[in-house]
Amino acid sequence: MAGVFEVEVDGVEHDHGLQHHNHGLQHHDEPHQFDLSKLSPEEKWRVEHAKMHAKHKGHEAMHAEMVLILIVTLVVAQLVLVQWKQRHPKSYNLVTLFQMWVVPLYFTTKLHWWRFLTTWFIFSVITAYISFRATRKPLACTTPRLVYKWFLLLYKISYATGIVGYSVVMFTLFGINLIFRIKPEDAMDFGVSLLFYGLYYGVLGRDFAEMCADFMASTVGYYSASGMPTKHLSDNICAVCGQPILVDVSEEGIIENTYRLSCNHVFHEFCIRGWCIVGKKQMCPYCKEKVDLKRMFSNPWERPHVMYGQLLDWLRYLVAWQPVIIGFVQGINYVLGLE
Repeated sequence: MAGVFEVEVDGVEHDHGLQHHNHGLQHHDEPHQFDLSKLSPEEKWRVEHAKMHAKHKGHEAMHAEMVLILIVTLVVAQLVLVQWKQRHPKSYNLVTLFQMWVVPLYFTTKLHWWRFLTTWFIFSVITAYISFRATRKPLACTTPRLVYKWFLLLYKISYATGIVGYSVVMFTLFGINLIFRIKPEDAMDFGVSLLFYGLYYGVLGRDFAEMCADFMASTVGYYSASGMPTKHLSDNICAVCGQPILVDVSEEGIIENTYRLSCNHVFHEFCIRGWCIVGKKQMCPYCKEKVDLKRMFSNPWERPHVMYGQLLDWLRYLVAWQPVIIGFVQGINYVLGLE
């Protein structure tokens, strides 16, 4: 038997045309006197939706004020972050790295995302060990290669994971998941999760890599953020790790090749790849001439890594600072008594 269900909240009546059967909801003279357990999920949502409309009816001015506060706060926060990054880049990068590491941990712990917490713990332990090795003095001769290999591996894994996640999302949008009899919500959840893992660890890994790259390069003495190099670079020495070049540029190496930049300085393959791509250093570690990546990487499939790195730079703001800004806005609304 079909019927019309009416909800009256604070003197406002909402007609949502809900359907019920003989054993279902019975009409009462008093408002709110009905059994929600007998309603379907869709009917429950409609009841809650009606209550929300009744609760916020007549609050248009307050809502407009809240939107204005949000817009102004976002603009001011963006200006402050830009000025901070330009004037004090070292402290900005350090605080951003801490935000990137802690903010997702808080939300995933609150939501009980144990798979993410497991991967986060494994990443933190390994990266902490690598960072510890990179900050030791004197620097062990095997440390630079170990550091760059780890972050290059992490970079490639995060890149591949992000691409797979994005592909799954697109396939789900086009309905390809139905061919394999996979529910759309399950396929979308899987794709979004992979995309989140790839982007998050890609951003976090790049920041740790840059920190380790700067510290190690200044430790071996060839690179400094400002000023001239503190050591003379021999023709057969890699300026990143300080170890001899064993494979000629024209020869094919068994484990890795040797690269010569446009400034004619030579480096180990793992060292210069980590320096230029993972560490975001687009210049020669010794003479500081800008590196020509197109000339250095002849394989066209490796060039998208650079664009992917730029994407991660943009996402860093959304992951590290956006939740903080939204929390600050909610604090302002609470102080002003806005709901």
